[in-house]
Amino acid sequence: MQESIDLSWWITAVELPVMGGLFWLIARLRRDAETALETVRARAETAQAQVRESLAAYKLEVAKTYVSVATLKDVERRLTDHLLRIETKLENGCAPFAQPYVPPYGDGGRR
Repeated sequence: MQESIDLSWWITAVELPVMGGLFWLIARLRRDAETALETVRARAETAQAQVRESLAAYKLEVAKTYVSVATLKDVERRLTDHLLRIETKLENGCAPFAQPYVPPYGDGGRR
């Protein structure tokens, strides 16, 4: 009889409060972790948006600064000429040896 009283006293006086405290601690840690995760996620999304805006601005700056209008027109002309040659070949039935290709610049069209 003494052992059952000691066991029930131990469960009531020690184990239940300890288990309740552990449950409360785990619940609080989980809530704090979720809050911290949401904060980090929001910061990451903000940083990602800023990086995308910066990259777009840098691309625009590079396009404005480093590529001249003459170069862009030259590239456009070469692309248009090449597309017209492809269109002509398709319309003529793809005669493979009708005319040899002669690059416009003598170096394969590269500058």
